[in-house]
Parts: sequence; structure tokens; C-alpha cells
Amino acid sequence: MGSNYKSRLVLSMSAAVQLRDQFDAMIKFSDSVPEGQDKEGDSGLLKSETLTFDSRRYYLDLKENQRGRFLRIAQTVVNPRASRAQVKKFFSLLNNSSFAFQKGRRDKFPKSKLISLQIAIPASGMKEMREAISEMLDKYSEGYLNQNGTNDNGKSKVVQAETKTFYLDVGENDRGVFVRISEVKISTGFRQSITVPSTALEKIRSALDEVIAEVNAKSTA
Repeated sequence: MGSNYKSRLVLSMSAAVQLRDQFDAMIKFSDSVPEGQDKEGDSGLLKSETLTFDSRRYYLDLKENQRGRFLRIAQTVVNPRASRAQVKKFFSLLNNSSFAFQKGRRDKFPKSKLISLQIAIPASGMKEMREAISEMLDKYSEGYLNQNGTNDNGKSKVVQAETKTFYLDVGENDRGVFVRISEVKISTGFRQSITVPSTALEKIRSALDEVIAEVNAKSTA
């Protein structure tokens, strides 16, 4: 990398809200554990959390080594050209181990088209970073967190089925309350959405009940 290379993460406003909350939890945990205690083996891992937003995942690892304590935040994004096998293998490793994202560490995926980004924050800078995120949200989040399909607490209702993930978000605009249903293909990260006005929800639920009954009848026939 050149001398001007910068490590950076990409966050939606909703993801920033959740990241700020995780900073609070990490700070409280770090303050409660003296340095040099409760590390998990040689990895130096103290606490780990995962956030998922659409095709992005964020991994927060509070760690400690000979240089001190720090918070590593890694972001993974599915490249549209990545194969389904690569994606499954990648997330299987992430879910079943403390796989570390380090520069040049691509031995497990020499031809992977999955993109990973990371930053490391010294423990002494976590509070300052949390305040910076809070300040950014105070200045710029208006109009992003309560419309365009994002609910008030920044969390979607998530349904995973086979190779797809569905997100249901409550939103509101000048025409009223609605639900946005988004479909994301795990293998590509491709997303498409529909919006359903609140006035149609009861009718759709009734229609779904009929469809489910029909499917169940065929399954048991």
C-alpha cells in the first residue's frame, strides 16, 4: 500500500447507530476488566460482537496484545462476482472461528472476491470515537433513520431462507406508514425491495394465510 493509503469502513446511518451502541458496551466491558486478565488463549480476544446490515457484516473484537488493548472492527462485503461456494466457505469460517482480518491474510481465500476492510482503535480512543459517531448522527442523521424503510431503532426484522435473506422495515413518509420488504441474495449481495402501505397489510396477511394453507395441503397430500 502507498503512504497515503487509509483504512476505512462504510456505514449506513442505521449501522452507525448500532455501532455506537456497541461502542458503549465495549467501553463498559473494557473498563470492568483489568489489563492482562480474561484473554482467550493466544488470540488475546476479550469480547466479540457481530452486526449484520444487508450484504455487509461488521465484526467487533476487543483484543489485547503486548502493545496494549484495542478494538478491531472488520467489515465484510460480498463482491457480486464471488462464487456461492466462496461465500459459504467464508461465512462458515467466520461463524465457527475467530478468523482474523489482517493485511495480506488471504491464505484461506487466495482467489476470494469477498471484500474485507478493517480498522483498529486503541482502547484509550474508544470513548472519543463513540462521541465522534454520536456527533455525526446528531448533525446528519435527520431524514435517514425514520424514512426510506428504516425503523426507529435501526433494526430490521430478518428472515433467512435458503440462499436469500429478507428484511422487513417500518417507515413513514408524507403519504403515511409503510413496510419495506427487501430481498438480498446471499451469493451476490444483490438487493431488491417493495413497499407495502400499512392499509394493505391486513389484506396481504389474509392472502398469505390462504397461500400457506394451500401449500401445507399440497405438502401433506
